[in-house]
Amino acid sequence: MSRRRMMALTAAGLAAAPHAGSWAAEPFPSDAKTVTILVGFAPGGGGDTWARWMAEFLRARWKTTVVVENKPGAGGTIVAGQLARSRPDGYTVALATSSPFTVAPYLQKLPYDPIADFRYLFQFLVSAQPLFVRADAQWKSMQALMAWAKANPGQLFWSTAATNGATHIATAAAFQAAGIQATYVPYKGGAEAISALLGGQIQALVAAEFPPFAASGRVRLLAESGPDKLPGYPDVPTYKELDFPVSVPIFYGLAGPAGMPEEAVKAWEAAGRAMVDDPGFKEMLGKLSGTGAYMDATAFGRTIAEVNRKMAKLVPDLKLAN
Repeated sequence: MSRRRMMALTAAGLAAAPHAGSWAAEPFPSDAKTVTILVGFAPGGGGDTWARWMAEFLRARWKTTVVVENKPGAGGTIVAGQLARSRPDGYTVALATSSPFTVAPYLQKLPYDPIADFRYLFQFLVSAQPLFVRADAQWKSMQALMAWAKANPGQLFWSTAATNGATHIATAAAFQAAGIQATYVPYKGGAEAISALLGGQIQALVAAEFPPFAASGRVRLLAESGPDKLPGYPDVPTYKELDFPVSVPIFYGLAGPAGMPEEAVKAWEAAGRAMVDDPGFKEMLGKLSGTGAYMDATAFGRTIAEVNRKMAKLVPDLKLAN
């Protein structure tokens, strides 16, 4: 190679280096860039409420613009697909819930891999998601509801906040094990499903949006879908106590696309730790009846992988009809 050619290449490399290096070393977050939190459910539901509270917290912490973008439908898989295709710079993240990241991949073909395509940033909450009916319904217990449903095939209309989510799987598995034919009705999110329950379009619902309706006496809780007791409702049995086939904790966290810079991951972890210690977070827990349960990126990612391994075996065996 000629000396002139070598000098030209060296000059070009030096000219390019500051630009590439500045991108890699750019502090996160930058107040000149917008942070977007994608939510796969309609406005007004429990997940959306948490995402909007988080956005306010981050605006104050990072002094930058933070927006929430709702794209409901398909059990949150639309947002998961968008996240997988997003630029992995840390500025686009999504609310990570059980449905699109641990259940849906084993029920349908999706344009993403739940492990390879995401960086799980932190978990902040385990959500209470009980099964409940209207307060004026005839059923006073889960056993009574199931006995009626078995005696009236196809006449029990029910739903969940997330179609093909963990609570959908767990409840359908319970009905299937008991020989019950019930009719599942999909909705775009918990807020829409609550309206359907109160309006009489469905008779039972499993969702996190119950607290204000339970407090005002408009709904009656029959069972908690997760394995842990429902805070403030010691007499409500869990699916685990009822010996139902499936009972898994419903998590809320944040995920980003795979390949995020470690600096951005650490910034999100630190924000998550600070968030769960904030007095406003504890106040929200009281309103929405959840349990604060922080995990950093490593622990959250490991947990997601473990749940995926379990669901990969469990879901196909159930052969559930949606």
